[in-house]
Amino acid sequence: MTKIRSPRRREDGFTLLEMLVVIAIIGLLMAIIGPQVLKQLDNARTHAAKIQILSAENALGVFRADVGRFPTQAEGLAALTAAPPNAAGWNGPYLTKPMPPDAWGHPYHYENPGKHGEVDIFTLGSDNAEGGTGAAADVGNW
Repeated sequence: MTKIRSPRRREDGFTLLEMLVVIAIIGLLMAIIGPQVLKQLDNARTHAAKIQILSAENALGVFRADVGRFPTQAEGLAALTAAPPNAAGWNGPYLTKPMPPDAWGHPYHYENPGKHGEVDIFTLGSDNAEGGTGAAADVGNW
């Protein structure tokens, strides 16, 4: 008995044109969705900075209740994790870890006396310069 072979079928696969269409569709999706994703990333960084500033502000309030004053400009936010000299009543640490850098990798600024309140804790945003809008906007406890 002999087997009859069926005629050879064309192998299935993708053509170059089909691949180019898929790549074009992916490119269009990235062009539409990409900016929205980046905007959300900037919003998340700004929100994280606000939360860290609020945490430091609460720790400063407890420091003030214990010591009777806010840390001086020279003592800075480091006074929340290590007892500064001449801080009778210090009962810290008020933060478990030193203040981390902001969401853009820059240190937080501390001013005593502050321009907006008794003390100011702030970050200058992504550009690390005063003013700005969007991700470059200043974020502070005011």
